[in-house]
Parts: sequence; structure tokens; C-alpha cells
Amino acid sequence: MAAVPLPTMLSQALVAFTVEFDNEGEHRMAHRTTRHGATEQGALWLTSQAMWANVMRYVPDGGITVGELRAQARTNGLKLRGLKGWRYITLDGEPDKDATVIRCTKKGSLAQEQWRTLAAEIEARWGERFGRSEVSELRDSLDALLGQIRLDLPRYMPMVYPTQGGRAERARARDEGEPPAITDEDIDLSVLLSRLLLAFTLDFEEESRVSLTICANTLRVLTMSGVRVRDIPVLTGISREGNAMATGFLRRIGCVVEKPDPAASRGKVVCLTEKGARVQAKYRRVLAETEDSWVRRFGAEPVRALRGVLGPMVGDGTPSGSALFGGLEPYPDNWRTDVRPPATLPHHPMVLHRGGFPDGS
Repeated sequence: MAAVPLPTMLSQALVAFTVEFDNEGEHRMAHRTTRHGATEQGALWLTSQAMWANVMRYVPDGGITVGELRAQARTNGLKLRGLKGWRYITLDGEPDKDATVIRCTKKGSLAQEQWRTLAAEIEARWGERFGRSEVSELRDSLDALLGQIRLDLPRYMPMVYPTQGGRAERARARDEGEPPAITDEDIDLSVLLSRLLLAFTLDFEEESRVSLTICANTLRVLTMSGVRVRDIPVLTGISREGNAMATGFLRRIGCVVEKPDPAASRGKVVCLTEKGARVQAKYRRVLAETEDSWVRRFGAEPVRALRGVLGPMVGDGTPSGSALFGGLEPYPDNWRTDVRPPATLPHHPMVLHRGGFPDGS
């Protein structure tokens, strides 16, 4: 059996960590969602860990300018207009102006208090579930590789946009010997997983027009004979909306066509074109070549050590074959209780503008 690609293992571990984080946050905080309504009047719209890690953690009591926040967060994907509409923050000007001051609302500050300790709690749970020495070894393995990567990376995977084909936002490269522009505190396991995955993603996308987000999820499962549209979310672990974004991009560049489902009176199938089959084959080749290049650049031992500790945790990424699912059972009051349980964890996070959830929800 072929080895699971390194970015797939990183992705599935990160998504599992995030879902566990989000489930706990939803359980503790007053919020509103489309499915469940509001837990109290004026409640915040529910968002995912990405919104905390890349934006809300940087907003102090006295406020911060957009320019300062962008520099500290190391990403332009701040989703400020959305966070204002969702009642987390206020803005004294336009969200695209560097001088605009961002302040937390009272409910936004309460959300910060809940989020602030969650990553450490989830990491402690992983220590109990997988073994403290194994989690420590995982941290050390991630650190060993990240120490060789000279990029100023955000704390969490940045949002991806349909207009950019789902490509990852570029990160600032540091000169050799140059220290990070900002020294972080409280580097939890999800930060390490996310940063290493983002570094790999950026290397992959240097050689591929189609983003790793789209390749590893939607494109990966398609065939020339066709896959039913309704089956794609099950096969990828990505939401219907996320797959629609990916399919739309692939259709625009001539990689797929949609046809009526020949086996049913209604519904459609998505079929790879000849170009799509070539792009899919290139994805697999570039994926392997990128990992091989990491072995050459960073050393075989650090990569082997990371694979060795991640492998038993991740397994095959399915409910029956991955220990990660041991922490993914939602609370009865969580929105995920009302959706079909995933048949697999995503092969790459798809962080969309809809709230930053790692499976495009």
C-alpha cells in the first residue's frame, strides 16, 4: 500500500484538532447558527478556530489598527467585515484601511476568554488519548522541520477564495539568519501543524496552477466516468459548498464537465476531461516530488521521525481506521449532530469565508 502523503497526515491531524476545538467552543459559548438558531438574544455568529487564531487573539482591550493586526497576524485574510457583522468587533472606519481601529464588542471579549485556553486543553486531551510522550515527540518533530523554514507564517491556515482558485496566501520569506518579525507565545500543537502544512502547500503551489486544497480534495476523487455530485462531500470530507467552489474552478479551466446522472432520473455527475485527468496525474507527481524535495532539503531523518509519530495517530483518516476520531463526537447541542458524520477527514483543510471551518462548512 502506498504511503499516505505527508500533507495528508498533517491535514487530517490539524482538522481533527480544530473540530475538537470548535465542538468545545460551541458547547461553552452563547452563539447562533443557521441550523440551531440562537442560544440567547444577540448572540454571536458561530465561527471556527481560524478566526480566533488568525484574528481575534490579536485584538487587545484598547483596540488595534488594521495595519497593526495585519502585521501581527501575518495574513491579509482577516474577515473583518464578517466579524463585525457577526458581532465580535467594531470598526471605526473601512476594514481595508490600515488606520481603522478594531475593538472587541463585549460579547467578542467573552468569546476571547473562552477561546484562550481551548487549544491547550485539546492538546492535553491528545496527551491523554495518544500518550504524553507521543505528543511531545510530535511537537519536537514539527519543530525540527519548522526550524529550517524561513517564512513568517500565520498561526493557522489562511482563508482561500474562489477568485484565487483556492491558492494559499504567500508568506514573507526571511533572509538567512534573520529572526522572525514577531515572536509568538503559546505555540500550541495546531500552530505547529498548520505552519508546516502551509509551508508544504506553498512549495507544492510553486509547481501547480491548481491549488493543493482543490487537488487533494475534489480533484483527487474524480474520474473520467463520473462521480455523483451528492457523493463528492462524502468522499472528500469537505462540505457541499466547498466542493461546489472547487468544482466551479475546475470547470472554468476545462478540467471537468457536469452531466446528468445516467443511473438516476435526477442529479448530476462530475466527469474529468482529458485535461482534468492530466492535471490529476500532475497533482500526484508534484505531491511526491515536493515531499522528496523536503527530504533532500531538510534531511531524511526529520521527515521520517514526523511520519513515524503521525502515522499511528492518523491511520487512514476514516472513522474505523483513525484514532483521531476518538475526539470528534459532537455534543448533543452542536450543529455537527445534525449533519451526516464524515466518512473521511479532508486531505487538506478548506478554510472559507463562511466562518473559517476547516472542512468548508
